[in-house]
Amino acid sequence: MLIIGDARLPVEAIKNLSAFGTFVPFATCGITYEAVSGHPDLFFCQQQQQVVVAPNMPEQYMKILQNHGLSFVKGKLPVGKLYPQTSRYNAVVTSNFLIHNAKHTDPLLKETFVKKEFIHVNQGYTRCNLLVLNDDLFITSDNGIFRQLKKQHLDVYYFSPDDILLPGFEHGFLGGCLGVYENLVFVTGSLSRFQEGKKLCKLLESRHYKIVELYDGPLFDGGSLFFFTT
Repeated sequence: MLIIGDARLPVEAIKNLSAFGTFVPFATCGITYEAVSGHPDLFFCQQQQQVVVAPNMPEQYMKILQNHGLSFVKGKLPVGKLYPQTSRYNAVVTSNFLIHNAKHTDPLLKETFVKKEFIHVNQGYTRCNLLVLNDDLFITSDNGIFRQLKKQHLDVYYFSPDDILLPGFEHGFLGGCLGVYENLVFVTGSLSRFQEGKKLCKLLESRHYKIVELYDGPLFDGGSLFFFTT
């Protein structure tokens, strides 16, 4: 298995991730602002084995995907320096839906996932704020996303992001702290350090997910974790 995450994740988190597969530390320079320059969810949009990447993602990561036998397509617009150009690929895709701010979505995402119902949300950093489990459980740290998915009669739960770490910002986002592979939910931090950790733990365990806490510290927003079966 190939695992892609921010190169600046805590050392213990990277070590523990490496027990599950080959960890690829992700970093960029000069493409976007420093605080999120290593966030893979700005450069990757993934739905199972379908992958769209930003055309200006460093070539070395495209070669890593190719060397592991993984196919991908390049989007049409580059990741830019500032929002909303940073959010073009930060969408969530399920078996049925493409969820994003329609004003900012890269055109190739709409073409690639054309058969999916588009749900527009105002939050451009959709993937940063939203994790989908088994296509039917939605966890978000954005109230606007929560309200919009509720309107769609989806099973969605809101958690405050107030004590999530993202150096350079007041706080990070919950989706950026999480990754999912099969029945495992990976957390970059300890839920005991998260104000709503017990609530989240209870929800995940009630749906038969196993929680993997990657280090004993506050939740750290590293721009999500991406898992690829090779």
